[in-house]
Amino acid sequence: MTHTYPIRVYYEDTDMGGIVYHANYLRYIERARSDWVRQLGNDQNAMRDAGIVWVVRRIEADYINTAKFEDELTVETEMSNLTGVRLTMNQLVRRGETEIFRAVVTAVCMNADGKPVRLPAEIRALLK
Repeated sequence: MTHTYPIRVYYEDTDMGGIVYHANYLRYIERARSDWVRQLGNDQNAMRDAGIVWVVRRIEADYINTAKFEDELTVETEMSNLTGVRLTMNQLVRRGETEIFRAVVTAVCMNADGKPVRLPAEIRALLK
């Protein structure tokens, strides 16, 4: 199942040439991931209160095309792998049918001491 999240490019997202600054794609895909897990029913505030948080372990990113001021983009998020300790997602930013940015993101959970922990069973159940 693919989750879609709309993004409009604002002036603040661009460089002097009116092109989206490269680091902003990471912000776009983060918003989409947060929206996706929220829609699945994962309460990140409750997780944090229980001493567990999501963290990004790895991002592999490809910049394919440019996006510009006022573009309407869509971020597509799809789970590609789930283990007891990590979640891997494919994320794609599009403008219509044009691919702009693609990333493979690996997320894990950590406890309050900064140590990796197994993904909670209820999280794994939501993602299956």
